Amino acid sequence: MNLKLRAMEPEDLELLYDIENDPEVWNVGATNVPYSRWHLKRFIESATDDIYTDGQVRLIAYTDRGVVGIVDLMNFDPRHQRAEIGVVIKSDFRNQGLASEALSQLSEYAKRILHLHQLYAIVSVENAASIALFSKLGYEKSAHLRDWLYDGQTYQDAEIFQTFI
Repeated sequence: MNLKLRAMEPEDLELLYDIENDPEVWNVGATNVPYSRWHLKRFIESATDDIYTDGQVRLIAYTDRGVVGIVDLMNFDPRHQRAEIGVVIKSDFRNQGLASEALSQLSEYAKRILHLHQLYAIVSVENAASIALFSKLGYEKSAHLRDWLYDGQTYQDAEIFQTFI
């Protein structure tokens, strides 16, 4: 499959709604509350696709089979030229190498267009798939964060995975 990244479009509302309201995704990210369609519609409409204005950029990953997921650069720090990176691939497209390809393309964009120096991800020590993904892409564990993530019942340690681009 030939994966590409593009800016968000209004027709991506249902995709964002499904992803942002998936409790499985809440346990691996920083969000733990549902989002309304109205809120997500406003998010899409207000996004300038300029990381300097928004402090983040969200791109849609797609192939000839349709939209497969999203990738994000967030917590952008222009002074230190770094950003946190994230990826969510729809469940029916997982384990096909698409997350790896999407993150590789996002990394190239961050390097060549945004001129970032480093990318990092905060990953639960329980998230074996993401640990394997970031390790495969050359990210190195640079810090261990105790009780960093809360899933509603217990705290989980997290690791910071970091790469220089």
